[in-house]
Amino acid sequence: MSALESTTSAIESTSGAWRLRDRLGLAFAWLVGLLFCAICLAIVVFLAVQGVRYLHPDMIWTNPRAGFNQSETGGVLAPLLGTLLVSALAMAVATPVGIGVAVWLSEYSRPAPLARAVESTVEMLAGAPSIVLALFGLVLFETHFLGFLSTTNGGVVYGRSFFAAGALLALLALPFVVSNVREGLQAIPNHVREASYALGKTRIATIRRVLLPAARPSIITGSMLGTGHVVGDTATIVFLLGDTMTLHPTGNVPLLGILRGTGSTLTSFVYDNAPTGDLNQPQKAYAAAFLLLLIVLALNLVVDISGRRTKDLRWS
Repeated sequence: MSALESTTSAIESTSGAWRLRDRLGLAFAWLVGLLFCAICLAIVVFLAVQGVRYLHPDMIWTNPRAGFNQSETGGVLAPLLGTLLVSALAMAVATPVGIGVAVWLSEYSRPAPLARAVESTVEMLAGAPSIVLALFGLVLFETHFLGFLSTTNGGVVYGRSFFAAGALLALLALPFVVSNVREGLQAIPNHVREASYALGKTRIATIRRVLLPAARPSIITGSMLGTGHVVGDTATIVFLLGDTMTLHPTGNVPLLGILRGTGSTLTSFVYDNAPTGDLNQPQKAYAAAFLLLLIVLALNLVVDISGRRTKDLRWS
């Protein structure tokens, strides 16, 4: 009986020690979580206060221009249009390619060595520094073979254009699309596929009519996360878009000339106008950062809504 009592007391003391460590771990997790929330809230509040102070309608509808003080240097219209344009170009490439890669990896994955190589490539793109990819893109688009896509002068290819920046930013957004779409497809139970096959549908028809519609929330989530990553990139813009004050088309064709020309985005505008930048106009930097923050928050809201729809999806 004494041995049993000693064993029981040892178990109780051990479990009590574990409970104490669990409480400490839980308290630490709460502390870190609240700290992250406080930091994010401080950033949002600071940018919101500073942005509202300096943002006015005229600033949104006027282009940047040279001047001796901040009241004479215009607004952020060209960088805002550049942000929307380069994001649209990047996602126009990354979304269909990412969906195709995710479908192939999830539903086919043959041949197996190629599938493993593609998975490794996607993971490498997710972790590759953007400035390294931007340098590679600059070297690539400076070749005469791709000269028709960028700014040229006297036979010299500069490799800077919306085409070049959008293509490289598509590589940065591609892993987000692939991972989210693949996760959405893998979450669909196999009996849904089997039911479609039993009705005489082919695999292609099942993917197109059943699986992709069911994975639509994941497609939206991946696209929005990729867009958020694109609009926040600066290195690719500086290297491949030229970081010019306004849009500079190339050629006489209106839309094609703009896509082949140079420009800027809100991130490069904030970088240039920050106190440590070349222009040193912090009021403009705060206003542009606030606009960029609103865009990112809107994208996160879309991701949150689509994520809830994914969780609410139930298969019987």
